[in-house]
Amino acid sequence: MLSRTAENLFWLARYMERAVNTARLLEMGYRISLLPSSANGSRNEWGSVLDASRTRAGFEAIHGNDVRQATVADYLLFDRNNPSSVTNCLDRARGNARAMRIALTAEMWGAINDSWLAWQRMLPSHASGGGLRDVLEWIRRQGSQFRGATDGTLMRTDGYEFIGIGTALERADNTARLLDVKYYVLLPGSSSVGGGIDHYQWASVLHAASSLRAYHWTYRTDVSPRNIADFLILNPFTPRSIHYCYRTLGDRLNGLARFYGQRHACHAEANESMTMLSDLTIDEIFATGLHEFLGDFIARTARLHGSIASAYHFAG
Repeated sequence: MLSRTAENLFWLARYMERAVNTARLLEMGYRISLLPSSANGSRNEWGSVLDASRTRAGFEAIHGNDVRQATVADYLLFDRNNPSSVTNCLDRARGNARAMRIALTAEMWGAINDSWLAWQRMLPSHASGGGLRDVLEWIRRQGSQFRGATDGTLMRTDGYEFIGIGTALERADNTARLLDVKYYVLLPGSSSVGGGIDHYQWASVLHAASSLRAYHWTYRTDVSPRNIADFLILNPFTPRSIHYCYRTLGDRLNGLARFYGQRHACHAEANESMTMLSDLTIDEIFATGLHEFLGDFIARTARLHGSIASAYHFAG
């Protein structure tokens, strides 16, 4: 496969997954915003979403300190000045798809193009107030349609592997950011830790990761920070855990090695991370600091992206 085609498939998958993951971060903020503020009134769930998504600087350049649902939702969903907005993600996904339609099935192109066309009719007013949840749910459904079309119709060749790598990288990054939202929410003070609000906030992490029912199947207990972090970081069976995403990355990279008969530094990096995740316990993660671990893994995922781009001669 030409490196340009491989890169387009990789980024197509990342942009489609990123659009969905942006919706998941916003859902976290929305659910937490429904709770009463902490006693000292310092909690700002919408600022926490910006911090976890690493978009606060770009947001403040446009909106200053006007951090509330309307401005954050507009910036993350519609603002073309935000490279990771849903608008830009869908534009770029469709652009990548158009550049190599011959590598896609008709069902995949239809899922992408229909999503893009429908989004052109979406207005910021549709995402105001309680309408935000409907818009976020729509974005998640479109992502599911694309994944379903890909898994159900695309041949299992090297193109399929590049799509899987892009999706798994983006998802691993997002799971770390979802968990980190909770850290930023608690930054101003910890008076609510262990209380009902804290319990609901942690449950909101599971909701945003589409994992609440699977969590209860696994633990059959009330939500707890330790178990939720264990489930979304180390559980090898849930498809949004960091462990599962890195196992998928290893499998897809190994698939490319079989296709091309060559291994690269990215294979060793993915295997090293997978070994670390397999050997870690959640108690060790909490002992060193959950936020610190998540930050390290976000950086680790970014480095792996760079190694994959270098190995397969991506332009960017």
